[in-house]
Amino acid sequence: MASCFRSKLSTVGRSLLGSLGNNSGLFRTSNEMMERMTCNNLLSQQQRTFIQMRTKLKVVDNSGAKVVACIQALKGKKGARLGDTIVASVKEAQPRGKVKKGDVVYGVVVRAAMQRGRCDGSEIRFDDNAVVLVNKQGEPIGTRVFGPVPHELRKKKHVKILTLAEHIA
Repeated sequence: MASCFRSKLSTVGRSLLGSLGNNSGLFRTSNEMMERMTCNNLLSQQQRTFIQMRTKLKVVDNSGAKVVACIQALKGKKGARLGDTIVASVKEAQPRGKVKKGDVVYGVVVRAAMQRGRCDGSEIRFDDNAVVLVNKQGEPIGTRVFGPVPHELRKKKHVKILTLAEHIA
């Protein structure tokens, strides 16, 4: 990995300083070309894991919170997935919302970047991690849910969130 960054820096240096030799724009060896290709693949891939402690999540309801940080996943040792309940702390909030910055709240994960298999063999994966804030009884704090919500929440007994959602994926 260090050689990957070294080769990227040397390429940037060559382009900024001009040509350092006769073959400035060409790869010197096929080994160098393979190294650059693998570095680009490693940098473009994103690691998709469970939602665990300190994971920042986007809030997709109108409860007043914008961003929360996961404190604890209430099910499982590794972390939370789609439909799981988490305990979170509000990091950013709107001025006159129902929740304030620093509040400890419960939330249901409605979008996760980690893929999850469905019964029919397909897999579902979202671009971001998102949560809907709920109270201790599991009822949503907000009155609207924005963006797509997977229908797997029906199996996890979060039907109220599905009725508030504008799009079910």
